[in-house]
Amino acid sequence: MIGERIKQLREDKGYSITKLADLAGVSKSYLSYIERNVQNNPSLQVLAKIAFHLDTNIEFLLGEDLSPKVRVDEVLDEEWHSIIRSAVDEGMSKGDFRALKELVRSNKWREERGRQKDYVQYDSHKKSNIIILHIDN
Repeated sequence: MIGERIKQLREDKGYSITKLADLAGVSKSYLSYIERNVQNNPSLQVLAKIAFHLDTNIEFLLGEDLSPKVRVDEVLDEEWHSIIRSAVDEGMSKGDFRALKELVRSNKWREERGRQKDYVQYDSHKKSNIIILHIDN
């Protein structure tokens, strides 16, 4: 599913695999593996890089629906403007804001997934006390 979404968005933007790989800073072969679902568990960092250049978010790539777009003037009141001005004055860049935004999104997604897993475990009453320890010499 991740691979199909990335490929569709990439093609919609008119990017070749090489172009998107270069923009996102990942190898062409790795991106190809993701698109063909050979690699179906890319890291959140890789997904964030790819999502940024495809103008989407990690949640969409993972199968969640995109949030509706919000008009800036409906959300940014004077307090928001003050917070942003202060952050910029302290040296935050656009890239810093984007990275922070993706971090917040991925944390929210991870928390939601954790709640869903807790609910499933609670409902099924399955618990395991097995610990597997592997030590390489």
